[in-house]
Amino acid sequence: MFAEELLALDADSSLWLPVRPLLDAALRLSRSDDNYSWHGWSKRQIDDFLGGLPPHCSLVVAVWESEVGEGTGSVLEPEQLLLGVVCEVVEGEIASLRTFEALTAGGLKPAQQLEPGIGDALEIMRHAKAQVAPVAWALFTDRITWNEWLLAAGDEEGGVIDKGALLASFAAKGRCVLMGSQAAYRHHGM
Repeated sequence: MFAEELLALDADSSLWLPVRPLLDAALRLSRSDDNYSWHGWSKRQIDDFLGGLPPHCSLVVAVWESEVGEGTGSVLEPEQLLLGVVCEVVEGEIASLRTFEALTAGGLKPAQQLEPGIGDALEIMRHAKAQVAPVAWALFTDRITWNEWLLAAGDEEGGVIDKGALLASFAAKGRCVLMGSQAAYRHHGM
């Protein structure tokens, strides 16, 4: 799951706050046996996913929070980026992690200015490709959908579920957007 030497860039960024507990959970999974699961995730499931990726690629996740007016459905505040991270994957192992703040050195606008939408999504992916590796998968979503997907577990005491199928169902309902080279491949031939 993780390379022998995992590189964590810009760990002092405010965007690292939501990454830390996820990294802790992933490290627990990587050190556990095959019977352990965390909110429906298993080591084997993650290893299989990473093993199916190109030899050198990146994974991008962007999660926004928005305050919606009760009963109106209208947004009260500008949407704020809560989680913006790029994982570099080399030969099926996570080699490095960085937040979107690390991409600003190469020209990406500051995280506070990033908005959900195709323009910023493509810009994030362009910078991830230029500074890290080609993007195999990029997930753009809201906090509610992210939490529902991340924390969903199977029926039997938090058992493992097919996280890929769940994410695909969210994408089909318009609750998230999946982009990247593997997303294109999956839709045109798998």
